[in-house]
Amino acid sequence: MKTGPDIAVVAALLGDPARANMVTALIGGVALTAGELAREAGVTAQTASSHLAKLAAGGLVEVRRQGRHSYYSLSGDDVARVLEGLMGLAARTGHRRTRTGPAEPALREARVCYDHLAGDLGVALLDGLVARGAVTRSEDAIRLTAAGAAFLAGFGIDMPSLSRSRRPVCRACLDWSVRRSHLAGALGAALLSQLFHLGWARRVPDSRLVAFSASGRAQFLATFGPQAASSPADPSQETPSHVPAQRPRSRHPALPRHDV
Repeated sequence: MKTGPDIAVVAALLGDPARANMVTALIGGVALTAGELAREAGVTAQTASSHLAKLAAGGLVEVRRQGRHSYYSLSGDDVARVLEGLMGLAARTGHRRTRTGPAEPALREARVCYDHLAGDLGVALLDGLVARGAVTRSEDAIRLTAAGAAFLAGFGIDMPSLSRSRRPVCRACLDWSVRRSHLAGALGAALLSQLFHLGWARRVPDSRLVAFSASGRAQFLATFGPQAASSPADPSQETPSHVPAQRPRSRHPALPRHDV
């Protein structure tokens, strides 16, 4: 009898189409109710409850109760990384849904992956940080440099808070649409939160889409794009003048509010 992790159990939980739709809906980091997940999966409320009980028992989702409502979310960012990897594998091997939603091009450009930026701009963010020496990358290992820490502190990232985090500061997450890595971990979450805080981008309600304003996109590319890589990662020389001095907002997704 073989010992060790049993991937067949996890594969069976994710292999059901309804459960796959549910966990995919949760990959954006926002907690959803059983009713909302039932609509995402196209099943009845009773069937959704049965699926969610299996996902919770399997350790893939967790439930939090607030008043009359129960909210479900992924149990960790490792679940989101596995789902992104499976999406990339499905795309590469030709297993695609027959209907392409109108939002797919926008999803490919910028979206939330659990709590960090994914898509073309997410990959561009990591590439820009590597090119300017803010982080180093060796295969899937990403490490923050001293110059990078100084630059990011000037950008408004609370670096002491990152160093106290239980999660890795930097982590590579395979992007399903680009098939290259974007930046996850505590730093990836902090950067997305700061982009929202600065008003460069906003999250589209009830969606994983991240919409950049025209000026926000220009400032994002000027700060993290290829043209910014020729300058040293020195915040005294290149910190944008519009970056506020206050600490960034919380990086943890809040529970959605419901009218009582």
